[in-house]
Amino acid sequence: MSEWEVAGVPVEIKRSARRRTVAVQVRPGAVTLFAPHRVSLQDLRSLLDDRREWVAGHLAGYAARPPARVALHDGQILPFLNDTLTVRLDPARRAARRDGATLLLPLNDPETALRYWTRRACTAPYRALVQDYAAQLGAAPRLGRVLVSDTQSRWGSCTASGDIRLHWKLSRAPLPVLQYVALHEAAHLLELNHSARYWAHVQRVMPEWSQHRAWLRDHGHTL
Repeated sequence: MSEWEVAGVPVEIKRSARRRTVAVQVRPGAVTLFAPHRVSLQDLRSLLDDRREWVAGHLAGYAARPPARVALHDGQILPFLNDTLTVRLDPARRAARRDGATLLLPLNDPETALRYWTRRACTAPYRALVQDYAAQLGAAPRLGRVLVSDTQSRWGSCTASGDIRLHWKLSRAPLPVLQYVALHEAAHLLELNHSARYWAHVQRVMPEWSQHRAWLRDHGHTL
């Protein structure tokens, strides 16, 4: 049932003769539907569609939540858009500033300064990336705004009006993973679903998309 997906995660169906009710289990990078044999696939699909937002929220929550908060320290190496930056903490600094391969951060609350800087620095590269994929898909006229998000519910989103959002933490992912999410959302400009037609658009531009989705599922929490 690989065509059954929520937020890019395949849904596994497990049936049992002893089960009397249908249940949805969400774990990091995994969704399972437990059901009796008597429940039809149509009914299971309906139930999954009704709970899709709830399931997607839990999946993204697992992925976006790091296992433990580690304080930034002077000399730390940070990935950023396929590059690496060295953190320097400055007690006299109030805001973040990039100087070549060095990222200068205030000693007081450097995490907040880093988040604000990253969101600003991502805006133009994200926009260019999404615009390029929209053009490759022939969907450029449907594209609205490209925004940087800070939500805890998903890595990216596309609205019916064509606005696309990508999470700022994707700037820390390997570049092909960021590119996959950008393409994933751009393809929704043509199909606002995860149908076979939708995945055909993704496949046409990025045949290896599944390995990037797998990386995000398995390692997204490290971002």
